[in-house]
Amino acid sequence: MTVGHWSIAFAPLLPWSLIAGAAVLAALLIALCLWRRARGTSWRVLAFLVLLGALANPSAVKEERRMIDDVAVLAIDESSSEQVAPRPDQIAAAAPEIERRMRAIPGLEVRVVRVKPARSEADNGTELIGAVKNAVADLPPSRLAGVVLLSDGEVHDLPADTKALGIAAPLHLLLTGRENEGDRRLTVPKLPSYGLVGQKVEFTIRVDDLPQGPPSGRVRVDISRDGETLDPVFVPTGQDTNIAVELEHAGETLFELKAEAGPQELTLANNSAFITVNGVRDRLRVLLVSGEPHPGERTWRNLLKSDPGVDLVHFTILRPPEKQDGTPINELSLIAFPIRELFEVKLDEFDLVIFDRYQRRGVLPRSYLENIAHFVENGGALLDAAGSSYAGAYSLYDSPLGRIFPAAPTGEVLEQGFKPTISDIGRRHPVTAGLPGGDSNPPTWGRWFRQVAATTQQGAAVMTGIQGDPLLVLSRVGKGRVAQLLSDEIWLWSRGFEGGGPQAELLRRVAHWLMKEPELEEEDLKATIVDGHLTVTRRSLQEQPPSVSVTLPSGAQIDLPIEDKKDGRAVGQMNVEENGLYRISDGTRQAFAAMGALNSKEMSDLRALPDLLKPFTEATGGGIFRLDEQGDNVPQVRSVEPDRTAAGSGWLGLRRNGDYIVTGGTELPLLPVWLLLLLGLGTALAAWRREGR
Repeated sequence: MTVGHWSIAFAPLLPWSLIAGAAVLAALLIALCLWRRARGTSWRVLAFLVLLGALANPSAVKEERRMIDDVAVLAIDESSSEQVAPRPDQIAAAAPEIERRMRAIPGLEVRVVRVKPARSEADNGTELIGAVKNAVADLPPSRLAGVVLLSDGEVHDLPADTKALGIAAPLHLLLTGRENEGDRRLTVPKLPSYGLVGQKVEFTIRVDDLPQGPPSGRVRVDISRDGETLDPVFVPTGQDTNIAVELEHAGETLFELKAEAGPQELTLANNSAFITVNGVRDRLRVLLVSGEPHPGERTWRNLLKSDPGVDLVHFTILRPPEKQDGTPINELSLIAFPIRELFEVKLDEFDLVIFDRYQRRGVLPRSYLENIAHFVENGGALLDAAGSSYAGAYSLYDSPLGRIFPAAPTGEVLEQGFKPTISDIGRRHPVTAGLPGGDSNPPTWGRWFRQVAATTQQGAAVMTGIQGDPLLVLSRVGKGRVAQLLSDEIWLWSRGFEGGGPQAELLRRVAHWLMKEPELEEEDLKATIVDGHLTVTRRSLQEQPPSVSVTLPSGAQIDLPIEDKKDGRAVGQMNVEENGLYRISDGTRQAFAAMGALNSKEMSDLRALPDLLKPFTEATGGGIFRLDEQGDNVPQVRSVEPDRTAAGSGWLGLRRNGDYIVTGGTELPLLPVWLLLLLGLGTALAAWRREGR
């Protein structure tokens, strides 16, 4: 709309300072005339005024103005807290009606913004004010007519001071939810980021019944660890309680805590919490027994000593029982081998036992070898680096350890140059998959020259040697694990022979697999959620299934296709929106992933309260209107002047700013030249004639 507007403008012929000086001089002359009671003073006054007016050069200006529409913002809160009944129905009914009433005001542009649940790791809650500011970032403040928030009042980006709000217009709140709501919530005020494997990790939980009142007794809290149900705990309401749960394995462990329903409940979503604790090993205790001195012995020792997380106990048998050279016992300066202490008293204190070129020569009694077999079956780990003696009469295979060894010797030692090769199953096993230099055929690493011929009885031969015979065999025995390296020449790689090879990486992976490190599990199912994106990774040595089952927090099930990457991994991805625990199953294994921040702002208090926004609506002249169960009592919308009240009983006001832009104009001088001459001569003659009488 275009309107005309008249105003007076001045284009002075002299600077205003000179005109002001002339006015002062004229005033003094007039004062002198009045003091002397001179005739014609009135005409002199008129003459001076005409002169000053001519110097000021006034003109009448007519502006052609085009009125600009005011802008109002309707911000609709669709965050997670608005999913509580009856809030979705209230929003569905009130949003279109309040928008219709706002658009019915002439000269008003309505911008609608919808704030969805956040899908990121950052726990920022409901950022409603930020969304409003983004919607009007291209506008000058003079065009903003007002802001209407359709929300439960849980807004988390409000400034600490009302003056810092940054919205110079009435702010109104249409409040969803019910009055006098109550809810039970579970929070975890204190949580360690990691814990030691085999020990208990302690965290603090708290159960509150809102609104806060006297304690209502003890509440049952169910606990699960990676899907395994543990014994429940009973905690008092309204106070912190410490609980301790054991970590069973390295890597991430997911705990789910769930409090029973309270006397008042808005939702059970905040009755549970999902905690991820990273399990780490204190120190890896390794017992290395070398059957005889040889060039490869230093390779094992250097590898294990270079790792600060390894406590190594190393013994080398320098003088076996059959070696009799006549040296008196009291003249020998060798340390006695503490076989009873190591293999009977303190064997269970070790995590890994390594035999390097060891053979049966009476040093370790059969009963102690039986202890080692039991040690493995009960969860321990054994690595055997077999020398040529493994094929001979004193082979460890002909001892109690034979029942846990995965490779049976044929009695032959093969001696010729060969390059260790990753087998077909080894290309899917995480210990050898992607091993540097092993993807080409033949591998790019150096040769070995000796191998014990054997047949695989159990486990997986992940590397092969001469004639395709097994070279590195990995096997699970009871609760423990066994690895056999059927050659004693890995030290050639450490010496750089023919370019060397990845001996450090290979032995590190073998040791970590023996220690059950999660990233090296060959049969495993994992899931992660990052920024609303679920990634499922299934590892297997066998053919992968076409899909896995994903159970959403709501209970719905989805079949997620997974793609076989041909390296033992099959990966599937999907976008997710619900906060809570996702359960993934391949029919045998289960994995868990949680979305939503621990103790999130959004779920901290789900009651619909005006308390947070009330100071800001009052400071801007807005109002708060609570919707009924159906959302039908939407207030009327009026256009008000900037200095008028913007809220009342059953109505809210949007400011009429009257902003405009000038599209053109006309300028007319108020004192044209002919009029100035006429007035100047007329007043001068009148003053002269009056004075002459």
